[in-house]
Amino acid sequence: MPKAFFEEEHKMFRESVRRFCETEIVPYHAQWEKDGQVSREVWRKAGENGFLCMQAPEAYGGIGLNDFRYNQILGEELIRVGAHGPGFSLQNDIILPYILNYGTEEQKRSMLPGMISGEMIVAIAMSEPNTGSDLAGIQTTAKKMGDRYLINGQKTFITNGILSDVVIVVCKTDLEAGHAGTSLILVEKSREGFAPPRKLEKMGMAAQDTSELFFENVEVPVSNLLGTENHGFFHLMTQLPQERLSIACVAVAACECALEMTVKYCHERKAFGREIGKFQHNRFTLAEMKTETEIARVFLNHCVELLNEGELSTEKAAMAKWWTTELQKKVIDQCVQLHGGYGYMMEYPIAKAYIDSRAQTIYAGTTEIMKEIIGRAMGF
Repeated sequence: MPKAFFEEEHKMFRESVRRFCETEIVPYHAQWEKDGQVSREVWRKAGENGFLCMQAPEAYGGIGLNDFRYNQILGEELIRVGAHGPGFSLQNDIILPYILNYGTEEQKRSMLPGMISGEMIVAIAMSEPNTGSDLAGIQTTAKKMGDRYLINGQKTFITNGILSDVVIVVCKTDLEAGHAGTSLILVEKSREGFAPPRKLEKMGMAAQDTSELFFENVEVPVSNLLGTENHGFFHLMTQLPQERLSIACVAVAACECALEMTVKYCHERKAFGREIGKFQHNRFTLAEMKTETEIARVFLNHCVELLNEGELSTEKAAMAKWWTTELQKKVIDQCVQLHGGYGYMMEYPIAKAYIDSRAQTIYAGTTEIMKEIIGRAMGF
């Protein structure tokens, strides 16, 4: 990792996050995995430590750290301890930009203090049972009736869907306009007709609450519109690069952690009288993983710099997302193989890393969609 990329204040922040993970997350994560969600208390403690919505301006109770490297560090340290449960990155990297860029002053003042303190958890609902990557095809509707919207529909695969207090719902406000008829609407969980979420059972990331949401004649005031009516698709496209970069940060950190634990194992484990890492095939495999992970780190940090400068393009974010997450799958699979039978045992962290990694190439746009974005940017 280039020494110049992270500065002294970033190192201090990392140490603080690492202590927090060791004391407030690691001892409880196994129970959270059984529960299928984390406690609200860990959100409040994260807020107390200044780990939520770091970019929020001081006027709303934030600290105004407009530097994505802090978000990157938080995501890396959570992965270092195998903690997929706390959905802090969703609030920091994905939700906050929508509120800051498209929220009214009233919305910012009512939401940001709670989001910063951890008292308010916000989710975003894009995917539907019949619509995944094709956001233009969503069927959830928001019919305007005077000073209110009437919302009907269903969403699925919603991270923080159970714990959330407010959900940014992607709706169709003009049924005839295709993607140009999409809007973002804030819906409070307390609204009548907003049914209790249905928890989804996943093969990995067990502590991360993921659910289906149901809306039946849910009324919200038009003041809950986030951004401009019928411009929701464009708002989404503008913010998705940061979301995809956030996932790439996790992917690269996961590669580094898997490689670190596997190198250690390959030194300790012996076969035929010598360390298994000293067999040529294994040594070459480790060398390839080390090289590819270093390449991924350099490209990732380059993309973070571009984001901080406001110059990260949609296609470059897509490159980072698909390549690092596919690398994550590849590296962790090879690490499991090098662990042999123990790699298949859940008591070994590499086994958990294997099942937790699988979703990375799917959410926030599949690998295939990422390649489509890049190809179109090339004029094809």
